[in-house]
Amino acid sequence: QVHLVESGGGSVQAGGSLRLSCVASGGTFDQYGVGWFYQAPGKYREFVAIMDSSGAKRRYSDSVEGRFTISRDNAKNAIYLQMNDLRSEDAGVYYCAASLNYLPTYEGAYSVWGQGTQVTVSS
Repeated sequence: QVHLVESGGGSVQAGGSLRLSCVASGGTFDQYGVGWFYQAPGKYREFVAIMDSSGAKRRYSDSVEGRFTISRDNAKNAIYLQMNDLRSEDAGVYYCAASLNYLPTYEGAYSVWGQGTQVTVSS
């Protein structure tokens, strides 16, 4: 069973950047598509981005398209989320997740979740 641990969250001013990391242990990480979700206070968890197991295909939510970039390094069992031009509405807890489905955007398709890392954006 794959286990995921996120890092890289923090506080940043609007317009700034952060890079989140998620490291996997156990299981066969390179068989999984990996994605990022976030949850703002008082709201449901929302899809942000996903990359397929090969790293060839990506999908983003409309709200982050052009600002965020998902990437992975299977040799390091890691995935990353580069977040640029951060906005106040991007603030929340970010989770990485792994799925054996192809580029899913809904939570139910993901079988493994990290514990989350907090992102705060100040205006």
